Amino acid sequence: MHDTHDTHDDCGCDGGDATESPTAAGGGEPATDGGTAGATGAPDGAVADGTATDGGTATESGDDFEPVDVFEGTEMDLRPGADSCYKCTSCDTSCPVAEVDDSFPGPKFQGPEQWRLKRKEDTEIDESITGCSNCMRCDGACPSDVPLSQMHNTARGEYVDNQMDKLSREYLRNRILANYGTLAGIGSKVPRLTNAIMGNSLVQKLNEKLLGITAERDFPEFADQTFRSWWKQRGGPNVESDEKRIAYFHGDYANYNTVEVAKALVRVYEAFGYEILVPDQRCSGTPMFANGMLDDARRSAAVNVENLGDAIEQGYDVVASCTSCSMALRQEYPELFDFEGTETVAANTYDALEYLLINENVIDPLSEVDAADHDIPDFAYHAPCHSRNQGLDRQAVELFRHLDGVDVADVGDSCSGISGTYGWKEEKYEYSMEIGEEMFEHMEHAEGETGMTECPTCSMQMEHGTGYEIDHPLQVLESALVDTDVEI
Repeated sequence: MHDTHDTHDDCGCDGGDATESPTAAGGGEPATDGGTAGATGAPDGAVADGTATDGGTATESGDDFEPVDVFEGTEMDLRPGADSCYKCTSCDTSCPVAEVDDSFPGPKFQGPEQWRLKRKEDTEIDESITGCSNCMRCDGACPSDVPLSQMHNTARGEYVDNQMDKLSREYLRNRILANYGTLAGIGSKVPRLTNAIMGNSLVQKLNEKLLGITAERDFPEFADQTFRSWWKQRGGPNVESDEKRIAYFHGDYANYNTVEVAKALVRVYEAFGYEILVPDQRCSGTPMFANGMLDDARRSAAVNVENLGDAIEQGYDVVASCTSCSMALRQEYPELFDFEGTETVAANTYDALEYLLINENVIDPLSEVDAADHDIPDFAYHAPCHSRNQGLDRQAVELFRHLDGVDVADVGDSCSGISGTYGWKEEKYEYSMEIGEEMFEHMEHAEGETGMTECPTCSMQMEHGTGYEIDHPLQVLESALVDTDVEI
């Protein structure tokens, strides 16, 4: 409906002008946020098919150039992307895991170096690939647009499929964490009982001993009612519009746990006159990517692409309240899956706050609000890594500075450390807390009375490390603009 990606410089969905980026050798797909699906990588004086531009041949023998099979049977050849790496180590410097874990070799080794090793018929993927938290900060750090996270995700999937012991505690634990939505669907049937069981310290210690899920964290509580149940009970949308229509991708966590975030999105968007569709959906796949469960992610993505694609055909734009979900739909789907519709979904997906700022005048009505009249506190704001990867790290801070009587402190660009499922693993817990230490310190020194972030697991980490209560920006907008005298 709204072709707005090209007009918003901070959108970040394609990492820049796609016409200036090299295309994949095998498919010609444009770059998405982390770089290209595979740059041509052809040396000066040669084109991608091996023909020299100076009249000679691209190889000394005169034979036609044949690309090396890097991971036989994979959908996209990332060999050219490895060629683009010139070993500047910017990615390693930006990696929060490499900073605290001496055993982790860093993104450069996990990405380009492993792909180069594949050329030498070294078919084993190094086990350290499981140490990557999938924060994707390396994508933004690379000056050559090497598709690092795509390489990591592909290598991790290869390692899990071919080398990981399927009977091991680690595999079972990772599979459980990767498929949170499946277990949440069961636990949410009897939320109070589930919360009582999972909140028991003995159960938590048993989970740690048997599965390797850390007992140091409190298991997130299920809401008394899921968002989808509330939506059905409500009777669906309260607003009809032929022009302003969004399809809401809520994700698992807003459906089962932070239902108030999903409700806030509905109320805020309806206040701005939007008709809302809540299509059938599966997990975005983010925890599956992080744990190498690419077959699981593919099945979820296929359902999401089909249903979201249908909504787009009907004139809806896709909006996600979780930045990891929007990142998956925008970047990881086109990078990792070659089925029809991924590019369409990627091009029509937005972060919830981003979409409002593109299409609506949010600032003027917000400027008329006195925070004291609505009990809106000062905030310490953390931008999730996946928000930064989409170029959205400043949007909440800049917006809420227009809210009179509220101080919004940006607590810096460090990673929170939890990185989805990474910080839930027994052997990674201490690393996750060490990574998060900078954020914790900045939050403690900020003037904020509470925290704010778009990412549900960053929210867990912020609360765990500081004791702050954490809000989503949509909840703040709801407090300021919905059911008030402000004209929108």
